[in-house]
Amino acid sequence: MFSLKEIRELIRLIDQSGVTHLEWEKEGERLVIKKETPPGLTAGREFHLAAPAAGPSGFAGALPERKAPEGGAPPGGEVPAGGAGPGAGAQEEAEIHIITAPMVGTFYEAPSPGAPPFVKVGDRVEPGTVVCIIEAMKLFNEIEAEVSGTIVEVLVKNGTLVEYGQPLFKVRLDG
Repeated sequence: MFSLKEIRELIRLIDQSGVTHLEWEKEGERLVIKKETPPGLTAGREFHLAAPAAGPSGFAGALPERKAPEGGAPPGGEVPAGGAGPGAGAQEEAEIHIITAPMVGTFYEAPSPGAPPFVKVGDRVEPGTVVCIIEAMKLFNEIEAEVSGTIVEVLVKNGTLVEYGQPLFKVRLDG
């Protein structure tokens, strides 16, 4: 049976995302949540889920996890000294990779309150380095870097709700 707390959490996540329709089946019960789309806007994504055996919280899984699109282009060569000259801005942008949110949820920069963040500006990352956690329906999903480089900007504040595909970090690629 769905608890009121679980339903409220689902509504909150859907309300703050691009999802417009969610159907969830659990233990023979079915929950359907639909979000009205204002006139002139296109409808969002729809999810139809059948939950496997539920754990202690009653939920067995989060919204489907999808791989985020690649946010940056491969390095395109050397940047002129001082970063000046024609095309310097475009050249710098080509060396930046954006790590994006692969799901809707709450962004956490550290493994627990009071703990140091997984990464901060200036830290080096390699593929597989955990950069943050995104919580979706009480499941904590570790988000890993896909590239080697240096964190140059954290784009999200701790505890913020993030959307699927939302930029989280800027990484300067190794050249």
